[in-house]
Amino acid sequence: MTFSILTFDSKTGTFAAAAATGSLCVGGWVLRGDIESGLVASQGTAPSTFWRDDVMRHLYEGHSAVAAIETVTQGDAGRHHRQITALDKNGATHGFTGTQSVAFSGHHTEPGLAIAGNMLSGPDVLDAMRLAAETERASPADRMLAVLSAAKKAGGDSRGLLSAALLVLAPNRPPLDLRVDHDPDPIIKLARLCDAARQPPYCDWLAEVPILEDKSRGPLQAHKTQRSG
Repeated sequence: MTFSILTFDSKTGTFAAAAATGSLCVGGWVLRGDIESGLVASQGTAPSTFWRDDVMRHLYEGHSAVAAIETVTQGDAGRHHRQITALDKNGATHGFTGTQSVAFSGHHTEPGLAIAGNMLSGPDVLDAMRLAAETERASPADRMLAVLSAAKKAGGDSRGLLSAALLVLAPNRPPLDLRVDHDPDPIIKLARLCDAARQPPYCDWLAEVPILEDKSRGPLQAHKTQRSG
């Protein structure tokens, strides 16, 4: 019922993720991330928010994506109805797809990239997402939006789509965490929301908030930088 992607650019230190589903509130259910730890996408027929949060906690403690997922998914009697992927701070990835996930379901992982989906129209959806992820775009957000669009074009969620989400975490800018929770064309609405976030006054205000490269940044620092530029 959901498809998702997690990525890491080792050159810029940027994490980016996106997801869409034929149900409500995919952003609230699926994606979590931390700029110093990595990303998680938890989904499935009976998705576990505990899996998502526990894997994120393991990543924060410095464990690898493999170790985090292997630890969290063991001993859960409902594991065969769940799906999860993770990408750690080093760009390593891992995934799990329960054997009773609604077809078509599956995942693909490689360094810097994790893709997963269930209740898809077919395996072509994951292939389309992978190809779109390998294509250069103007920004990480544009890349994620292109991946969602490619998945939809390839068949996407077999029920259609109702919600979509986007998450970008970069060392030199504030987080971009956008969600469309209920809309007949959520990817288009998500793209519009992303465009709005790039316009003033919102984008101007972003120059005043802390970032990983400057956790003490505020209005005074931002104004000094603008004057010196």
